[in-house]
Amino acid sequence: MAKKNKTEMQELKETANKVWLAGLGALASVGEEGSRVFDSLAKRGETVEERSKEELTRAKSTLYEVADRARGEAKGAWKRLESVLDDKVSAALQRVGVPTRNEIKDLSSRVAELSKKVERVKPRAPKARPSRPARTKKR
Repeated sequence: MAKKNKTEMQELKETANKVWLAGLGALASVGEEGSRVFDSLAKRGETVEERSKEELTRAKSTLYEVADRARGEAKGAWKRLESVLDDKVSAALQRVGVPTRNEIKDLSSRVAELSKKVERVKPRAPKARPSRPARTKKR
């Protein structure tokens, strides 16, 4: 039995030693493979980063194009709205009898013309003589 105990102890020692060596081998493999895996992951990360930047650039470009189109359409819509409002206000003012800007301009021109004609036709007043001081009676 002592012999059996020694053999079992020897086997246990050898097994423990193999486990230890396997652990060291695993550690060494992880060290070697780890750096390769790390390098591989870093390269894949660079590729993903490049693709992401390109996609972001395309997305920004598309966004700017859409924003420009929307801005142009909004300007057009605003101009159409202004035109409709101008027409409605003009029609309302005309209904209540308010003259348009052009009508006022025409009337102003006619008044100026008539004023000139009146000035030409108006009789000239004789030049006023200097007035003499009133005489007082002597007493």
